[in-house]
Amino acid sequence: MMTIRKAREKAFIAMFEYSFGGDMTDIIDTGRENEEYGVDAFGEALLQYFIVHTEEVDAAIESKLAKGWKVGRLPRTNLAILRLAVAEMRSSDEDMDSIVINEAVELAKTYAADDDYQFVNGVLGSLSRQWSGDAEAQTASLEE
Repeated sequence: MMTIRKAREKAFIAMFEYSFGGDMTDIIDTGRENEEYGVDAFGEALLQYFIVHTEEVDAAIESKLAKGWKVGRLPRTNLAILRLAVAEMRSSDEDMDSIVINEAVELAKTYAADDDYQFVNGVLGSLSRQWSGDAEAQTASLEE
């Protein structure tokens, strides 16, 4: 059985491959043929969530970029890490943002440029704070 960390890493590799074009289903199927890159059910669920919610995920990432920047300007490695992490943060019923952010930072330290982990941490931390603030505001308005 694959650890969640390894599952995230394999899903990241598939997401990175997807950034070059192609069909996510084909990428997942091809990865399964080569066990080294095979995505498990957890990773596939994250990738499928991204495919269904691509515009929402990319808009969330873009909302935290410098003015005038679009996701297309980001290095593919950073974009793949951010997309996967945002998909996990949005698709999970549990509040696991800190774990997801930590795992994304570790992926960035392994696969991205030297200081890119700080950028990944900043974007995801800002989104997490925004979303938890939105949830708190919604709960408060329901209690009134």
